[in-house]
Amino acid sequence: MVSRDSVWIALTIAALNDLKVMACNIQNAYLTADCQEKIWTIAGPEFGSKAGQPMLIVKALYGLKSSGAAFRAHLAETLDAMGYKPSYADPDVWMQPAVKPDGFKYYEYVLTYVDDVLSILHDPMTTMKQIQQDFKLKNNMIAESGVYLYLGATLSKMSLMNGKECWTMSPE
Repeated sequence: MVSRDSVWIALTIAALNDLKVMACNIQNAYLTADCQEKIWTIAGPEFGSKAGQPMLIVKALYGLKSSGAAFRAHLAETLDAMGYKPSYADPDVWMQPAVKPDGFKYYEYVLTYVDDVLSILHDPMTTMKQIQQDFKLKNNMIAESGVYLYLGATLSKMSLMNGKECWTMSPE
């Protein structure tokens, strides 16, 4: 899970390089990933005529010890296919080199915290739409406004006196 320090650094990079920030939350995250091992159970009465029969669990269910790792591996495959690579300092900060339309070279960042995704780049909607192709988002929504909940904190955009914008992170 991405550290708060990594989020602060990424938000500073966004402010210094005039990058946009967007967030989304993946719905039923664990259920998108396949189990990494074989897990059997006996069907309960809610399965009707199948009650009492052995069943193989194929999706990573909430409560299984390996579900978090299965989902993280599934999300990592998606980000890797999009060209992102994990940073050495924090493996939940994904990055790739990019160039703005004006020729400015920079790095695009995607930060992941279980099912919360924060995208920091010139045009984050493109990356968010690609993520949305592989995962259903909560309320089918990509947050575009200037206030997000991330890591249990409120991220908000603030205008400075010189006309620039920066991001703040508050526990409120």
